Amino acid sequence: MQGNFLNHLYLYVYLIPVLVIVIWYWRRHARLERESFAALKEATEAGLLEPPSLHPDIDPRKCIGCKSCVAACPEQDAHAVLGMIGKKAWLIGPSDCIGHGTCKDVCPADAIKLVFGTTTRGIDIPVIKPNFETDVPGVFIAGELGGMGLIRNAIEQGRQATQSIIDLLKTGHSNQLDLVIVGAGPAGFSSTLAAKAAKLRSVTVEQEELGGAVAHFPRRKLVMTHPADLPIFGKMTFREVQKEELIEFWKHVEKKTAISINYDERVDEIEPAAGGPGYVVTTNKASYDTRAVLIAIGRAGTPRQLGVPGEELPKVTYRLIDPEQYANQHVLVVGGGDSALEAATSIAAEPGTTVTLSYRSAAFSRAKPKNRDKVEAMQSDGRLKVLFSSNVKEIRQDSVVIAVGEKIGKLKNDAVIVSAGGILPTAFLKKIGINVETKWGTE
Repeated sequence: MQGNFLNHLYLYVYLIPVLVIVIWYWRRHARLERESFAALKEATEAGLLEPPSLHPDIDPRKCIGCKSCVAACPEQDAHAVLGMIGKKAWLIGPSDCIGHGTCKDVCPADAIKLVFGTTTRGIDIPVIKPNFETDVPGVFIAGELGGMGLIRNAIEQGRQATQSIIDLLKTGHSNQLDLVIVGAGPAGFSSTLAAKAAKLRSVTVEQEELGGAVAHFPRRKLVMTHPADLPIFGKMTFREVQKEELIEFWKHVEKKTAISINYDERVDEIEPAAGGPGYVVTTNKASYDTRAVLIAIGRAGTPRQLGVPGEELPKVTYRLIDPEQYANQHVLVVGGGDSALEAATSIAAEPGTTVTLSYRSAAFSRAKPKNRDKVEAMQSDGRLKVLFSSNVKEIRQDSVVIAVGEKIGKLKNDAVIVSAGGILPTAFLKKIGINVETKWGTE
């Protein structure tokens, strides 16, 4: 009897903790499911279902519900990107996914592939091999132009692409240069450092300034969400840093490593070299005979215009540099992405401004939650007016004609900032011979 009692006691001693763990697990799982469903419902109702860049496509038939992807997502602390519904992983915050790709790396069931675009929204992507070489031998693409929007990813791609070019150069050549790097944004800057580390004969040309598109972010914009490794210099430990601090850091690296970048130099032509492999890169200042070319110019290309009467007026610009210049003015900002929202809120913070934000859609589907929240707060305070489902019809000297739905009205106006994105430099790429594909939810 005593033995049976002890056996039962031991059973309860071991069983009770197990039951506690099981109950805790299922309660936690149920809470996560409720939160995930609520987040997906909110995104659906707000029309925030279009990922802006590379994003996960989850196969529910393969997903084992382990939640590894949810735990690994670097953005998860800031906002719900991945969640669990029906014991399967879901992309519950599509517009907040910015293409880290960590979810795919940690999935033990190979249930995730990374894709561009969706079945309803295509994205133009140049054809690039795994080593970053295009279908034009010796011409490589790295960074945002290839569809990778993260600074960390662009830095890593610049380094990897340069290594691929180093492998290409092992066969030898008779060109004057090993490599010409086009662009000094994150990818081009990283490639320039990697080329110097490998002692390549290289030239880097940048038509504007260090940082590429980053240099044109609005003042005090927060950038970077993950550390990155720079060739020669080492690790960048930033997680969130203001644009100005990041640019100053890169200038420090530029000076310390003694790399050379030709600023204010624009590429006009990239043509095959006569009588052998390689290319002649012609700029507004010089001509370079090189074995390989790395294009790291970003996706912005030419600013997207509205195509309305009056857009040629000097008061119309396509990027915000300094909000202070708009103090005491009536300003219209056009666009619904992060740059538009950041421009509108930063100008609205200046004294005496009257700011209107116009967007053609019914919701800010491409903007981060931080920016959407800031717009809503300023809207509630009366410091910013938002016009959804609106289109500019005409820009006049002291006003703007704008349609909101079927109603057409006029706004007093001193300045217009068009933040409608850029047109991919498709014509430039095709002239070189690089194919561009439209991705509709494909790899």
